[in-house]
Amino acid sequence: MATSQLALFNPADEAETYHNSGRHGFFSVLAQWPTGKRQSSYPLSEMATVLSVVDTSRDTWITQAEFMRPNRRVVNLLRLGLLFVDIDTYKMDWAQGRTPEALAAAINYFCQQEGIPEPSFMVYSGRGIQAKWLLEGTLPRAALPRWNACQKHLVSKLSSLGADPAAKDASRVLRLVNTVNTKSGNICRVVSVLERDGAPIRYNFEYLAEMLLPVARWDIEKQRQTKAEQKLQLLPGGRQSNLRGFSGRQLAWDRLEDLRKLDELRGGLAEGERMRHLFWRINFLLLSGATNSTQMYHEAAALATEISPAWSYRSQELMTLYSKAKQYEAGEKVSFGGKEFSPLYTPKNDTLINLFQITDEEQRQLKTIISKSEALERRRARDRKRDEERRRAAGAVERDVYEANSLTKQKPWEALGMSRAKWYRLGKPSGSETTPSPITYDAQMAAKSA
Repeated sequence: MATSQLALFNPADEAETYHNSGRHGFFSVLAQWPTGKRQSSYPLSEMATVLSVVDTSRDTWITQAEFMRPNRRVVNLLRLGLLFVDIDTYKMDWAQGRTPEALAAAINYFCQQEGIPEPSFMVYSGRGIQAKWLLEGTLPRAALPRWNACQKHLVSKLSSLGADPAAKDASRVLRLVNTVNTKSGNICRVVSVLERDGAPIRYNFEYLAEMLLPVARWDIEKQRQTKAEQKLQLLPGGRQSNLRGFSGRQLAWDRLEDLRKLDELRGGLAEGERMRHLFWRINFLLLSGATNSTQMYHEAAALATEISPAWSYRSQELMTLYSKAKQYEAGEKVSFGGKEFSPLYTPKNDTLINLFQITDEEQRQLKTIISKSEALERRRARDRKRDEERRRAAGAVERDVYEANSLTKQKPWEALGMSRAKWYRLGKPSGSETTPSPITYDAQMAAKSA
């Protein structure tokens, strides 16, 4: 893209490529002040106004994701519209002496050689490069584990260029275009755009997942089908295959969502239940890979506010969980009964159902914390639906359609002026194939002549 066109990327323009001011939700801006960093959150509808009054002489960052509350913690995630990697080129020997445009060109070349889709556009952050892959549409919060997997592999593949391994979470903030990086005195700006139809290219998320993940989504589904009779279990962290690790992280995230749904179904939690809910939500959040021990207490504060805005939880009660999170991140295992388990808690569904006294009616509205009988009923429902779809594909019709077109409903014999038995005896004739009997025909002619 020409330099004059790159200059059109002001802060609002750049932010609008992955945010949408017409949607419900919040974004956050972080700014460096003499007294420290200050963060503010705003509705997306106010984004253009907020970004137009940013003090460009200060270090300023903006969230890449959108949130359902004015707080950028990952538990408040609402949707995601891009993948990104923050590349610290200033630390790398290969990048020394190159212009920002030359750095971007080198990253594009590397992506081409490694089979990585080229970034939609790249931003010079003042000392490094922010590479961004825009998505067609947005991903909902339920897709966070798969998004995290793609982020992890992008950072891994670009690590030789200087990709920052700590800058890959959904709550991350990146430098805002047109603001200064006071460490270098350089201005943050867009330096490369991969165009399609006059705009930055957007990728289908499934395509990116196929290109980035060792196991494609359809391979995951195929393997799940072949193991349909095997019980899905949470798996410990550490060096596991991509498929098994991803399944465990997704299950943990879904269980966190189920506990939040349970809170909603019950219209809030009694004071004596709050700490139990917070403990298990944090446990599953850690297992999902969406946060780590460093951010655990910040996420816990956001979840506590969600449970009850006026509640001051006892952080001491999470100390054991914090220790287990550190062990989990170090790849440690707990031995029990001759088997090894994750230091974090991986309970069975029956344990959670009993612990939270989840009723059958509540289970019907949950995704994963369900009894064996509810799981069996859902499987039967899926089988019935699949069988019905298979029959439709083979040419079968709906029963009401079949009955509406049945002979009993249409009664073609009455249109021919004969009884049903005679119509069958004559071989089910149509109106164009039959000739009225002489008796009927003579009677009709006599009536007409009279």
